[in-house]
Amino acid sequence: MTVRIAPSVLAADLGRLAEQVGEAETGGAEWIHVDVMDGHFVPNLSFGAPVIRALRRITDLPLDVHLMVERPEQYIAEYAEAGASGLTFQAEATDHAQRHLAAIRERGMRAGLALNPATPPDLLLEVAGDLDLILVMTVNPGFGGQSYLPAATAKIRRIRALMHDAKIAASLEVDGGITLATIAEAHGAGADTFVAGTAVFGAADIAEAVRALKRACLSRV
Repeated sequence: MTVRIAPSVLAADLGRLAEQVGEAETGGAEWIHVDVMDGHFVPNLSFGAPVIRALRRITDLPLDVHLMVERPEQYIAEYAEAGASGLTFQAEATDHAQRHLAAIRERGMRAGLALNPATPPDLLLEVAGDLDLILVMTVNPGFGGQSYLPAATAKIRRIRALMHDAKIAASLEVDGGITLATIAEAHGAGADTFVAGTAVFGAADIAEAVRALKRACLSRV
């Protein structure tokens, strides 16, 4: 199974952003993950379009943008223009998931839907044909540095089975508490893409941290 590491710049030193993103790229990171929080859907504020534009200037890696916001539809055009490669929004933030997934694709971006820990997976079946990525939150969203929720592993496994049965050809991404101690478990359950913030940008050697996360998955294969 694919192992794709998407370091989250939420944990990066913004004063050394270009340097640290470059180190992650050297280590083999496939995507750069950008968390957008509005202080309403989650109790925190983070990045917006200016950071996406800045990242687009310093790396050619795909920018994997995760909207933890109310009314995600209002960000689609602006973030496409800023350089986002993929746009994922929270299922809980809208009643019109299919409409927004289609709009994201129309802008040439990968369309993703994120599920909070308490959100059941069955709703994915209703938008199966519109999904390029499914994001399983393995913590309650809003803050970096949280611990992986043990119940998330069974949910990842259920979603991978659902994807197989429904023939959903999407990436299965996990976000929250991904470290050397948890990544193999999530990978074994069926995840292929791993958002890691502190485990990468909090390390003394960022490039080696990315390599080590990949090795931890491959050791279970």
